[in-house]
Amino acid sequence: MKKITVFIVDDHYMVIEGIRSLLQNEPAIEWSGHATNASSCMAFLQRHQPQVILMDISLPDVNGIDLCREVKEKYPQVMILGLSTFNQFSYIEKMMANGASGYAIKNAGKQELLNAISAVAAGKTWLSEDVSKTLRKSADQGILLTRREKEILGLIAEGKTNTEIATELFISVNTVDTHRKNLLAKFDCKNIAMLVKRAMELELL
Repeated sequence: MKKITVFIVDDHYMVIEGIRSLLQNEPAIEWSGHATNASSCMAFLQRHQPQVILMDISLPDVNGIDLCREVKEKYPQVMILGLSTFNQFSYIEKMMANGASGYAIKNAGKQELLNAISAVAAGKTWLSEDVSKTLRKSADQGILLTRREKEILGLIAEGKTNTEIATELFISVNTVDTHRKNLLAKFDCKNIAMLVKRAMELELL
């Protein structure tokens, strides 16, 4: 049986060593090594391309979401499994949108991790149970935001006025006002305080 080559990108040695100890004696897994930042990861990929990269989101130089996109652009054959402590919809959505084939939380057990690696190596999409619950929760709310709406929602949450948002995004104040009204309608809220509270409850902020 051909082994699955696995590489990990994480800036915590305890996480790296913990996962390596879980996987090193598995007959189906071949440990390719690790990187603690994005630049080291890209340098490694110039020489070797593992089948699966376990990729953290929080990295010291470039975040894992942007690194995921860069890796997939240059090495589309490499499969990426997001591995993070974050179980928020926004992180999961961005990681998957940038090319990740799966997403697992760092509290995953050995068998769950092996299942995830096998699935993404085979070209399948894999999500841990906790992640699936988060996505279902968001889907159940029926709130789908455009990229621009997400930007404006974030700026509203920062307390910025329509004029300030318009200036920052290079759009008209009327356009911002329209988006603000649409957001209130989508979240079924009467005011901005309720909107921000609701968005935080749904982990959209």
